[in-house]
Amino acid sequence: MLKSHYHSSVQARISLLFNANKAYDRQIIEGIGEFFHASQCDWDIYIEEDFSARQFNNNILSSSGIIADFDDEEMARQLSQIAVPVVGVGGSYCDRQNYPPVPYVATDNQALVAAALDHLIEKGIEHFAFYGLTADAGKRWAQERASAFVRLTTAMSYPGIVYEGMVTDSHTWESAQLKLAEWLKTLPPQTGIIAVTDARARHILQTCEYNGIAVPESLCVIGIDNEELTGYLSRISLSSVMQGTRKMGFEAAKLLDALLSERRISADPVIIPPESVIARQSTDYRSIVDTMVVRAMWFIRKNACRGITVEHVLEAIGTSRSNLDKKFITEMDMSIHKVIQMEKLARAKELLKTTTLPVAEISRLCGYNTPQYFCATFQHELAMTPVQYRSSQGSVQRQ
Repeated sequence: MLKSHYHSSVQARISLLFNANKAYDRQIIEGIGEFFHASQCDWDIYIEEDFSARQFNNNILSSSGIIADFDDEEMARQLSQIAVPVVGVGGSYCDRQNYPPVPYVATDNQALVAAALDHLIEKGIEHFAFYGLTADAGKRWAQERASAFVRLTTAMSYPGIVYEGMVTDSHTWESAQLKLAEWLKTLPPQTGIIAVTDARARHILQTCEYNGIAVPESLCVIGIDNEELTGYLSRISLSSVMQGTRKMGFEAAKLLDALLSERRISADPVIIPPESVIARQSTDYRSIVDTMVVRAMWFIRKNACRGITVEHVLEAIGTSRSNLDKKFITEMDMSIHKVIQMEKLARAKELLKTTTLPVAEISRLCGYNTPQYFCATFQHELAMTPVQYRSSQGSVQRQ
């Protein structure tokens, strides 16, 4: 028989306490929604639109159950003391004693960093760095990821360097970027950097572009989150580790359903591993020894879709075509002209896969003189038209 607070004639009022402005939180909410639809549970879901972790109103305190972001220490402290059934969602901890005294679902911070590290190792990288957050930022998961990086690189006898940087806002952005640039210039060539989030990874990509540091030829960068918005704000597409956020939401809802039904649940936290590594340009690394080729690749990546020619590259580098073409054949196994064309084509493929822009607009954005020439070049290289390629990728993917 169903218990009184879960009686068939009364809906259970469920409060979700997350910041819906964050992609991570929205994906957890989507996972909760998946459980709601799959289980057909009798829930009335309430989301506080202007939520403050320090002010729990009557709608929240009178809930039948709560699922909340426990990465906020103050919220975790307060919700651990109320009588309402609560399920926490947040990051994993190396020290078991740091877990809250409520049913808890966590992203596996060590596994996230390990996945990023394994990806860089597979690319042939042998030097590693971590761009994190300062302790005063109040992000416990960031400290856990930095600690995991140190443990993993120490265990493998690889050199690992940690830089926390500054907490950035509109007032500190410029000084933070200057300090970040200073740090990046101290790293050995061909270092792979794991950023604690995609947002921090974007800081690196912007700083590298501004300072003429070639990505991925000089530095490789990988983030964590697979944040859609970040992908549109960087010229170089960002490789990232995709967290199992929807799975976290599903498991959190499943735990709350068990609590409301007074079924026995394990005292151990539910740890959710990452889904996969989404590999993009920022880790598309090949070992290039010649510094002239590295400089040329930085210029080409930055300007390929602006309609540059081989002559523009030669002028920027200050050398002859025969000299640079010879170096490109040695290092890249293709000519300068071919590399420019492949960069344009790679950008076109990305836009076809991730947007609904018309083919003519993609042609223009990628620096082709006419849509007809773009289509002919595309079909010659890939044995299919741009429309056929887009169709082969299925619906527009936000990856």
